[in-house]
Amino acid sequence: MTPSRSRASASLTSFEICAGAGGQALGLENAGFAHAALVELDAMACQTLRLNRPKWDVIEGDVHDIDGKDYRGVDLFSGGVPCPPFSIAGKQLGPDDDRDLFPTALRLIAEAKPLAVMLENVPGLATGRFADYRKKLAAKLSKLGYVADWQVLNSCNYGVPQLRPRFILVAFKTKKAARRFIWPAAVGTPPTVGERLLDLMASRGWRGAARWAERAKGVGPTLVGGSKLHGGPDLGPTRARAAWLALGVNGKTIAEEPPAPDYLVRALPRLTVRMGARIQGFPDSWQISGRKTAAWRQVGNAFPPPVAEAVGGAVRRALLGEVLTLEAEQIALPFRIA
Repeated sequence: MTPSRSRASASLTSFEICAGAGGQALGLENAGFAHAALVELDAMACQTLRLNRPKWDVIEGDVHDIDGKDYRGVDLFSGGVPCPPFSIAGKQLGPDDDRDLFPTALRLIAEAKPLAVMLENVPGLATGRFADYRKKLAAKLSKLGYVADWQVLNSCNYGVPQLRPRFILVAFKTKKAARRFIWPAAVGTPPTVGERLLDLMASRGWRGAARWAERAKGVGPTLVGGSKLHGGPDLGPTRARAAWLALGVNGKTIAEEPPAPDYLVRALPRLTVRMGARIQGFPDSWQISGRKTAAWRQVGNAFPPPVAEAVGGAVRRALLGEVLTLEAEQIALPFRIA
């Protein structure tokens, strides 16, 4: 008798669009998914993906040019479609914004026919303004044969020292898998910004690092990365900068390196790209390509890997239950008496 694959050894595949610097891809890899391909338009983000995972199939190009049929049979279709159409920082044009890629995502889902879908966006998509849009999105997924659900999850509930609420949509091809899916529970008290960044702040011998960490006892607001047209390497609009200021961080610009030994003890340090990446939940081994502005844009726009891992793990458990059931139907029929 050939045994069905176990929950530990089963290999599931994913196909991701708008991969950015790899936050979602890294989280899904940690959750047990192997990537069939990742699509990203930004050349520097593609360089980041290739630098950290040379074996990944990174497609540098426009998602409109991708044929989903080339990836038919993947277990999961994932992505973080552009947020400006739904962000409170923008005009919130939704479907009237030419950057809205949900229609393209739906086309790719129809072509690839994955067992599950996981799409991430800003919490603005969960507001009443876009209620009709969400209903139409769910209706289109239902027409394609998927059972969909969504939640707004705060990243700080999954070990990230940053509030960063994210709208996450999941959908499953079978009702059994949908019933098995359980949104991941919070993992406990999040680390503070001071706890997470103390060693980096002190890495060049700054004498005020410990004092600063005592002040930075809280989670940060949502990091922002800006776009190629708007927004530079800083910590965002006035309200966000004020929140960072309360944690002892100067958010007007991003620093090239941590504070020097002679930096004033009571001074307000700035974050570096590496600090921002750690606040997002990237491991220090994850290298960000490009100069400061391009690198910060990648970091600030990322989906925190720990959140992607938590949701991806829940999706994987739901899918494996379905995979195991299907395999049992296929190979265990002669042995049901036992």
